[in-house]
Amino acid sequence: MEVHHHPHVAKKNFKEYFLEFLMIFLAVTMGFFAEQIREGFAEHHQEKEYIFSFYEDLKTDTIRLNYLVGFETNKIAALNTLQGCYDSLLKNQQPASLLNIIKNSLSNNPFQMNERTLQQLSNAGGFRLLNKEDADSIISYEADEKRVEEYQSTLYQQSQDNLRNALNNAVDFTSYSSLYSNVANNPLPDVGEIKSFLFISHDKALLNKYFNNLFQYLRVIVQHRNGLKRLNAHAVKQLDYFKNKYHFK
Repeated sequence: MEVHHHPHVAKKNFKEYFLEFLMIFLAVTMGFFAEQIREGFAEHHQEKEYIFSFYEDLKTDTIRLNYLVGFETNKIAALNTLQGCYDSLLKNQQPASLLNIIKNSLSNNPFQMNERTLQQLSNAGGFRLLNKEDADSIISYEADEKRVEEYQSTLYQQSQDNLRNALNNAVDFTSYSSLYSNVANNPLPDVGEIKSFLFISHDKALLNKYFNNLFQYLRVIVQHRNGLKRLNAHAVKQLDYFKNKYHFK
C-alpha cells in the first residue's frame, strides 16, 4: 500500500504573525482615516453650500424689506394728514386727503423671510456642520425676524381689524360703494374724488371712533416700519459678513 506523506508546513514565528497583524491594522487604520478625510471634505462642501444658500435668501429678504419700508412710508405720509382731514369733515367739507387716507389704511402688507435654507438647516441637522460664529449669526437674524413676525401677528393685525370695523360702522354704504367703479377687478377705491358725504348722517361719535383708530393705526405702522428698518440693517450686515468671509459676489 502506498503511503502519502503530508507536505511539511513551516510554522510561523511570532515576528511573522506580528507583521501580518501590523499590515492588517495599518490597512484598516488608513481606510478609517481616508473615510474621515473624505467625510470632512464633504461636510465642508455642504457647509459652504448652506452658507451660500442663506446668503442668497438674505438678498431676497433685503429686496422685500426695502419695498415694504417704502410701502409703509407712503402710508405714513397719507396718515399724517389725519388732523386736517378730521377738522374739514367736522365742517361738513370733503377733503381730498380722505380718499388717500382710506386707500392707505385698507390692508396690511406683512413681511415673511425666505426660510428655504433655514428649513434645510433645521430639518437635516445642518447647523452642526456650521462653525459657531456662522451658526450664531444666522440664529440671531432669525430671532430678529421672528420678533417682526410676532408684532405683525398681534398689534399690527389687531389695529388693522379694529380700523376696518370702525370704518364699516361709520361709512355710508351708498357713498362708499360709489368709490369702486368695478370692485371685481379693483378692490381698492379708484375714483378721483368723493362725490357725496361718506359717513353716516355726519355722526360725530362714529367719525371720532374711526379717526381714533386711524391714529392708533398710524402709530402701529410707524413701529412696524422701524422694525423693518432694523431687520433690513441686520440683513445687510449679514450679507457683508458672509461676502467678506467666503468671498461671495
